[in-house]
Amino acid sequence: MKTATLLTALAATAAHASPTLNVKAKARATELEPITVKGNAFFRGNERFYVRGIDYQPGGAAGNVDPLADPKVCKPDIVKFKKLGVNVIRVYSTDNSKDHDECMNALADAGIYVVLDANNPLYSINRDKPQGTYNTPYLQSVFATIDAFASYTNTMAFFSGNEVIHDKTNTTLAAKYVKATDRDMRRYIKARNYRKILVGYSAADVSTNRMQTAQYFNCGSDEERSDFFAFNDYSWCTSDFVTSGWDKKVKDFTGYGLPLFLSEYGCTANKRDFGELSALMSDKMTSVYSGGLMYEYSQEPNKFGIVEIAGGQDNGSRDQTGARKELDEFAALAAALKKYPAPTGDGGYTSTTKSSACPTKDANWALDTTELPEIPTGALKFFDNGAGKGPGLNGPGSQWATDQASPSDSQGGSGSGTGTGSGSAESSSSAAMRGTVPAFNIAPLAVSGVVLLFTMIGAAAL
Repeated sequence: MKTATLLTALAATAAHASPTLNVKAKARATELEPITVKGNAFFRGNERFYVRGIDYQPGGAAGNVDPLADPKVCKPDIVKFKKLGVNVIRVYSTDNSKDHDECMNALADAGIYVVLDANNPLYSINRDKPQGTYNTPYLQSVFATIDAFASYTNTMAFFSGNEVIHDKTNTTLAAKYVKATDRDMRRYIKARNYRKILVGYSAADVSTNRMQTAQYFNCGSDEERSDFFAFNDYSWCTSDFVTSGWDKKVKDFTGYGLPLFLSEYGCTANKRDFGELSALMSDKMTSVYSGGLMYEYSQEPNKFGIVEIAGGQDNGSRDQTGARKELDEFAALAAALKKYPAPTGDGGYTSTTKSSACPTKDANWALDTTELPEIPTGALKFFDNGAGKGPGLNGPGSQWATDQASPSDSQGGSGSGTGTGSGSAESSSSAAMRGTVPAFNIAPLAVSGVVLLFTMIGAAAL
């Protein structure tokens, strides 16, 4: 899922919400066993857990609709999810000021877990000018998203960023800010006495820095290392394990110390039969990979969807309540999931975890330090008092609040703050063809007082 152009301009700084006490878990009709990590794999209790899911953002970036805040949107889609047989959905943009009980409980009733991007178009790290955008209003929004979903047992994980690091070498400089966010999210979860909820990064599949990015998010102290690593891979184009180059990637990631899965897959260069599952669910990959998420559920202008929503692209894509029509590839995905079930047993996983050596600066990796920025001073209060009411999807935004950024660009590291809180992409489709919800890292352009469209770009290189 690629970056989008975000057109907004509201305030030079973002407003702070008043802190609140910790959000307590509510009684649920259905409680799912939380997903945990053992070694390089996910587990549900003592059973190996594979991600067999789909990416879900009806209306795409143009609509900027939170599908989990409106039962008229989520409930007909949950019927489709059950028909497909998926066990996980990824949602790219949610409104942390709204209630999600009805949709999250309905998903739990269906046995479906949720992976959520903690960023949204207005509250994000700018990949080209990251310094300053890692700031207090940004973290307040990120933490408010955690508050909004921490009480649900089917909240599987949060993404701390999506494709912020890309094919231009200068974007690797943003890595330390995303990793600091990743660290802060886990600290916040711990400080607020939530259950352990996994936090990791969703990377672009860029051949020049794929492994360095993976190593970076798995290096350093335990409180700095991510809980998992994921990347968006479109190199299997109705091909096979070797032609796609997946055999090489399995080899490269063998011995990697974290759970690994595909946060997006599903090349559209050919009519899709989702044969990727034949490899993902086989012993060719299960010792290293833990499944993947097919991109995507709803048909948007990029033409990657498998369900068409009547009127979903009208009037700025704001209304996603129309009738659902299954497209041909809906049946193809359902058939592939049925044909290639989750393996039994442990899949050959490695029961112990280990850290990676941090990558060193070279022609493709511009970052020359392993130190992470200190958490912004203004964000320290959130660990004790909570993040307060979230700014939602229409707040003033955070990217102008550079005066509320980290007090140190390189010092403090994992010990800072409270001590409790934190090229080409190898793709078969062009960026122009495949639009998605944004990677939440492009600085807004100045347009007086209104929030305009943001356009999704695909998983190929920009």
